[in-house]
Amino acid sequence: MKRILSCCLLLFVSVSVFAQQFTAADWQSDLRFLQQTVHKDYSHLFKKVTAEEFDKTANQLYNDIPKLSENEIMAGFSKLVAMFGYGHTSIYWHMSPIKYHILPLNLYRFSDGVYIEGCDKKYEDVVGAKVISVEGMPVDKALEAVKPIFPAENDFFFMAYGLDYLTIPETLEAQKVIRQVKPTMTYTLEKNGKKFDKSFEIVEAFRLPRSYSFSVTKDNWVSARNQKTTPYYLKDLDKIYYYEYLPESKTVYVRHSQIQDDPSEAIPAFYKKVFDFINKNDVEKMVLDVRLNGGGNNYKNKPIITGIIETAKINQPGKLFVIIGRRTYSACQNLVNELSNYTNAMFVGEPTGENINFYGDNRLVELPKTKIPVRLSFAWWQDKPQWENADWTAPQYAVDMSFEQYKNDQDPVLDACLGFKEKDVLLDPFAHLRNLYMQGKVDEVEKAAIQMSKDPHYRYMNFETQINKAGYDMLNAKMMKEALYIFGLNTRLYPNSANVWDSYAEVHMLSGDNQKAIEYYKKALAMDPNGNTGANARSMLRRLTGEGATKPSPTSHNN
Repeated sequence: MKRILSCCLLLFVSVSVFAQQFTAADWQSDLRFLQQTVHKDYSHLFKKVTAEEFDKTANQLYNDIPKLSENEIMAGFSKLVAMFGYGHTSIYWHMSPIKYHILPLNLYRFSDGVYIEGCDKKYEDVVGAKVISVEGMPVDKALEAVKPIFPAENDFFFMAYGLDYLTIPETLEAQKVIRQVKPTMTYTLEKNGKKFDKSFEIVEAFRLPRSYSFSVTKDNWVSARNQKTTPYYLKDLDKIYYYEYLPESKTVYVRHSQIQDDPSEAIPAFYKKVFDFINKNDVEKMVLDVRLNGGGNNYKNKPIITGIIETAKINQPGKLFVIIGRRTYSACQNLVNELSNYTNAMFVGEPTGENINFYGDNRLVELPKTKIPVRLSFAWWQDKPQWENADWTAPQYAVDMSFEQYKNDQDPVLDACLGFKEKDVLLDPFAHLRNLYMQGKVDEVEKAAIQMSKDPHYRYMNFETQINKAGYDMLNAKMMKEALYIFGLNTRLYPNSANVWDSYAEVHMLSGDNQKAIEYYKKALAMDPNGNTGANARSMLRRLTGEGATKPSPTSHNN
């Protein structure tokens, strides 16, 4: 039976050291093997990156290998595979044949920054400190440096797991965050309003004591969370799922953290019990919390979906809430897609860590010389039409968690579900704009669009792209007046976007107003002189003017 496997991200598993030292020829041989294997058996992966770009990077690495360190070579292989942009297609640093080290820290990004969420007890004085810089490099700049070698589906998947790379000195050396691997590394931290430097000894890699990204306190490990109470999403983590009735809000809360059967009770039996309880008791809401759910077997999603559909009592707008987040991934992305397709669920929290449609199941390809295990995906999962694909599923009601909220055992995401009022947010803001327009309420369209695009609850919804898509729908239907209005609206909402000016130029050109088209193409070109949008604008200007359009000087670039 086909399955989507949970992404195995145990970045701190001890690594055995290969006895032999690999030569440059060994690495080069493995690189060619990987390159040929991809072209022969996995060419379908060339969706986000072209074969030409992949080969150019591989060939450059091949030529550079004799002068690179082993860490730099490993980073080069990782970067090559990460170019595909699918988390299931991967080389992780813990797969390296090279011995590596870590700092005994667990980092987590909250809404207000990156914090030391847990650490070895010998450093307990800094648990809960905010990370300002790594060896003098600002933390966000350091994250950008390691990002290319991490196989991330999107920014939220990287946020969930990529922070681990800030604690591996070998990755930091390879990506020029530090000059060399030393016995200690220094972080600049902030705690209780004071900034200070703290040095940490590097140790051989080991598996951190944590569950679903959060620290589990042990004799030699401490957590920043005060542990006085346990929020529902962190309760009973030894179980894959559990449910609890919250009488104050007449809500059934379900935390489900893998798409697998719990050893004590299979998914169908568990959800039958949940829906029986809802039907027989005074229940007004259901909250399904999958923010920690990294996937499993998507064939096990059916009882969840059918059970919700059959339970009309909660399958209504404003009564069914699904909490999603950066760890919502793989088979759980399939579940989210199905909930979106077939139920009245409202999504709350952060975007998911997976593309809506994605390459999932992978095969192991072992490189002959170094024995590095490479995971290459072969199965395309598409629960949504191709035009509905996106980097992630965005929450309709965006809620983040600050460090202080986490530290004090609060859960602002669940609180938002329990205290939700229908007037707080629209379940489908794009449909609302479309309906206003179809009713001829043009003034209200613009007012509502401006208001929603600035509302933090909608901050992960891509209004710019959706409005542009609506404009092209009108353009394709030969509705020029409507297309002009919609593209114009986008320029007023996003005046610094080269793409919206490029589209606005196009609709003017197609409506016969070449003068305006030239003006707006020039505007797009000035904003994006070296990018794809700028290249298109430059080409169209040549076509419209019959002249070679030159790049604007840097002083004319006003973004």
